Amino acid sequence: MVDTSSQRIGIFFDVQNIYHSAKHLYNARVNFEKLVKQLVKNRTLIRAVAYVVKSDAVPGEQSFFEALEKAGMELRIKDLQVYASGVKKADWDVGMTVDAIRISPTLDVIILITGDGDFVPLVEYLRWGMGKQVEVSAFGKTTSSRLIESADKFIDLDKHPKLLMEIPKK
Repeated sequence: MVDTSSQRIGIFFDVQNIYHSAKHLYNARVNFEKLVKQLVKNRTLIRAVAYVVKSDAVPGEQSFFEALEKAGMELRIKDLQVYASGVKKADWDVGMTVDAIRISPTLDVIILITGDGDFVPLVEYLRWGMGKQVEVSAFGKTTSSRLIESADKFIDLDKHPKLLMEIPKK
């Protein structure tokens, strides 16, 4: 078995992607604190950044953000964009990509928590351009097969039900 204890880890959470996948698939929420511990294991966590979208219309949103911070994550917050046509946009792909590339020189392993296939070029660049190990963690049922194939390792959250918490009934 390879000793990974000296590996420096950076985790980048596509919160909207994982939150909505858990809700849609299991009517549950991800326990982000347990997830971080599961992914880091005996390695050294350098940064954990959660990308969230703020919408004034969502009750409990602030307490959710506070829970993420309490779990040790830095928050990157963007306001939900609502266009005149009524279309809503909440996209952190570019910001998450830039941060992962910017921080990567201080890391050995980059963990992307997303199922979004738009991150395939980032994974390929980090692996082949920067020589980094890239792990992806998401729900296999909703994850791009190209993203799974491009990563060094895929952690399927469908196989870790203890990381899920029931959504309280209203």
